[in-house]
Amino acid sequence: PPGSLLAAEAMRAAGLLLAWALLRPAGTQQCHLAGPSSVLRFTDTHTEIRVPALHRVPSSLDPLYGLVRRCLDLIQQNPLPTELLRAALNEPGSVRTSQVVQYELGYVACATVALLFTVAMPVSGMCFCYCRSRQRCGGRLRAHRRSLGCRRHCLLVCLSLTSLVILTSVICAFVTSQRVKGQMEPGLGAVPTTLRTLRQHIANVPQGVQMVVDQFEVPRQQIISDLGGLSRSVGFSIHAQLKAMTYAALVDLQDRAGDLQTSLHHLQILDKTARALASARAELEPALRERRRRVVALLDDPRCTSCASVLGRAQSLELGADYSKVPSVEKVLKALAGLPRSDFAEMIRQGNGTFNSIPELAVERMAQVIQDLQDEMARMTEKVQSIANSFPLPDYTRPVSEALVKAEDRSQPYLREVERFEQYRWIAGTVLCSIILLILACNVTGMALGAYGLSKREDPSDYECRGEAGAKFLLVGVGLAFLFSWLLILLVFATFLVGGNIQTLVCRNWVNQEIYKFIDTPGNLPPSMNLTRQLNLRRDSNLSAAYRECKSGAGLWEVLQLKGSYDLDEHLKTPKYTANFQKRLGDFTARLGDVRLLRSEGRQDLETFARSGIDEVDYRRFQEEMKNPVVQTSLPGLARSLEGLQKMQRNGTVAGRLAAEARALWQMQNSTVQSQEALVAKLGESVQFLSRLAPHLQERVKTTLATTASVEAQLPVQAQQILRQEIGCFTRKELRYFAQYLNWVGQTLREDVASCQPLATALDNGRVILCDRIADPWNAFWFSLGCCTFFLIPNIIFAVRLTKHFRPIRNRLM
Repeated sequence: PPGSLLAAEAMRAAGLLLAWALLRPAGTQQCHLAGPSSVLRFTDTHTEIRVPALHRVPSSLDPLYGLVRRCLDLIQQNPLPTELLRAALNEPGSVRTSQVVQYELGYVACATVALLFTVAMPVSGMCFCYCRSRQRCGGRLRAHRRSLGCRRHCLLVCLSLTSLVILTSVICAFVTSQRVKGQMEPGLGAVPTTLRTLRQHIANVPQGVQMVVDQFEVPRQQIISDLGGLSRSVGFSIHAQLKAMTYAALVDLQDRAGDLQTSLHHLQILDKTARALASARAELEPALRERRRRVVALLDDPRCTSCASVLGRAQSLELGADYSKVPSVEKVLKALAGLPRSDFAEMIRQGNGTFNSIPELAVERMAQVIQDLQDEMARMTEKVQSIANSFPLPDYTRPVSEALVKAEDRSQPYLREVERFEQYRWIAGTVLCSIILLILACNVTGMALGAYGLSKREDPSDYECRGEAGAKFLLVGVGLAFLFSWLLILLVFATFLVGGNIQTLVCRNWVNQEIYKFIDTPGNLPPSMNLTRQLNLRRDSNLSAAYRECKSGAGLWEVLQLKGSYDLDEHLKTPKYTANFQKRLGDFTARLGDVRLLRSEGRQDLETFARSGIDEVDYRRFQEEMKNPVVQTSLPGLARSLEGLQKMQRNGTVAGRLAAEARALWQMQNSTVQSQEALVAKLGESVQFLSRLAPHLQERVKTTLATTASVEAQLPVQAQQILRQEIGCFTRKELRYFAQYLNWVGQTLREDVASCQPLATALDNGRVILCDRIADPWNAFWFSLGCCTFFLIPNIIFAVRLTKHFRPIRNRLM
């Protein structure tokens, strides 16, 4: 039948909706209480013991430095002399001079040039003095020629350009000399400071490891804080995810209880009202029949004027609706007698209270496991302490510390000598640069006075004191150049020999790693300089490999020779410390969803309600009967018609009787018919409610009972699933704290506390200080000073030739 098909479809839809509601919490909920793990903040334990990395600082003199390096590459094109160095380090007496000369051939050629310059310039100076005493060099022109002015201007320009080149070079020499002086003192001081920092870094490894281990207090406190709120968070999560399903079942149950109470109330009204209407009809029937007889007799009286029009309505005056024919609901009321036997309101309140108490129940049930986990955290602290206890470095870093102490002690005398030599170089360089400036001053003064004297002289053969003074200033500059040029070339060659060899022998091979390859090759160094043994490096390693490993961030234990291998990553595996913590959380179970929504007597009440037959009553019969009026003819209408006829009557007796009948009809309407109509309206409300409820009653009750039973059965299952899910989320969150800490431990030990990167940084800093900050300006100094020195030769020539033009001409030729 269509009704049963509709009920089946409704039940199927309700079942699907219930299944979706029950399965959704466990299937689609994400981690609720365990949001993203916060980033733990650990204290930097080793900030005061660091070797800061130095880098080449860009400079406006970089083009000059590059030019000097290219010049040195041309002078010294030989690669690193491995054979010569091996012999010099192992058997110094076996080194032959020819080998050194062959390697230093470029420097030997430069030394030859410097020697020739040193000899030639003083000899040339003495020759010039002899000629000057003979009035031949720097004297007067013999005759005036037309080209004399052009030659004079050409000499002025050449001397000016030469002076400008010398001035530029001497300024560069001054600047680079000051840079060498400014970098030498901090550079030399950085050597013992760096060695002491490295020793302190190595000596503080055990203390640093212990400080790193002590930082476990940070995740421990965070985890203990999270444990304190775990149980209540789990309870609230279960409550939040299941409340929609539970509250929906309670609301549905409350609706069915309301349907039971309201239906019972309307059934009682229906039965009582139908009986009252049937009894009132029986009472009204004889009175209405008697009233119809009298009204019809009156209207049929010949004395009654115009009464025939109303006679038909009076004759049809009879009763309408007969409620004795409607179906009886006594059987339904008998089936529902005594219901409800249970207090649904109290039952729902208790179920709601039990469900709302889940958070408190979770706190109670999880108290013991929370305490066990807090105790486990104390045991975990002891496990983490084993990282510091098993760390192997303190027993194997002594050779490195001893080597650093020895290097610091042996470097002190050399550093003092270098500092003293640099002081002498700076003094000599400053004095000689000042003399060059004095020569330039003589040139400028001489050219200015000479040019001014020439402009004031009317006759070329006339004597002019300012021109003569200009010539003497130029000759003073020439004398100074002859006098100090040999000292200049000696300073240039001395600084060139030192700085050039540092650049070509040390810095160039340091940059291309040739020095490390030389040190790593067996037999190149004597046994007393075996760095692998002195630094206790791994036997399968060498200085180059150790440098690369340290530069890439390796730990000291990874480059030193230990008795046994030490794998830090193995000691920092999270499961090693968290296995028991995970197991205790994984094994925990608790029943948190035992909620009784509907007791057995309440279920029986609803089942009785569904079987009572309330849906079998034919409410259409009631509705059809209520369509009929209590009296077929309207009593008020008939009464008003009689009142109208009364006014038309000439016979007073007939008029009085019409008035009396009208009053009787009004009295019957007001006293009897209206009360029955009120009962009919009340009956209609009950019929409407019951007729709307009855077709769906069994379906709704069955759905409510099925939903309630399913929710009661599924609540413990779903609560257990949510419990497992939330504990899993909590476990992953806390394990992330462990992982953060252990990752930080590994990173801090490798990159800070027990890192060998400071060793590689110290080597790189040494190259930056020696090559970039000292050798580059040092070489630029001798290069600039050398330019000044060699440009003194054209300066002398142009100055001597120009003096003749500032003096009067002996013979004036036209």
